[in-house]
Amino acid sequence: MTSDRNEMDVALWVFGYGSLIWNPGFTYVRRELAVLPGYHRSFCMRSIHHRGTEDKPGLVLALDPSTGSACAGVAFGVAQPYVEQTLHMLRERELVSSAYLEKRLSLRLDRGPEVEALVYVVDPDHAQYCGGLALEDQAQIISGAHGGRGPNSEYLINTAEHLTELGLEDPELDWLVARVQEIHAA
Repeated sequence: MTSDRNEMDVALWVFGYGSLIWNPGFTYVRRELAVLPGYHRSFCMRSIHHRGTEDKPGLVLALDPSTGSACAGVAFGVAQPYVEQTLHMLRERELVSSAYLEKRLSLRLDRGPEVEALVYVVDPDHAQYCGGLALEDQAQIISGAHGGRGPNSEYLINTAEHLTELGLEDPELDWLVARVQEIHAA
């Protein structure tokens, strides 16, 4: 849910770079394009709940620290009456297996100042971390995985389509979409 309220109504910023972009699941009063410096969006986390299983893990996007990189996404501004409910929902959703770390990081709003936002980044020491997988390996995993929230390919395609709609380019995701569709067509 959105409104035309001003920035003074925002008590919490939340940064979305994957499924939060197209399925935030919480009430917000502002939605802005934003850039998070020092991180790279990639399929570097095995999904054993939402887009895969323990027997056949899928892959989900996570933020991996990367010097000189920046990740474009969406900042959601949450008003004070919704902060606790939003935090509860996000922690239940994002911290289901403790593979993400909840951090407060500075990001730059497209039409505004730098703000501190709640961001979920991958824990590189967690067993689900799998950074550095070749794109072909990612495509093979994504094309065959399915979890509690549906097919892994649906997650990939929804994210890539919404990034494109927002004018945000991610060539790796575009390549993965084309390759996964090719695998499904074979």
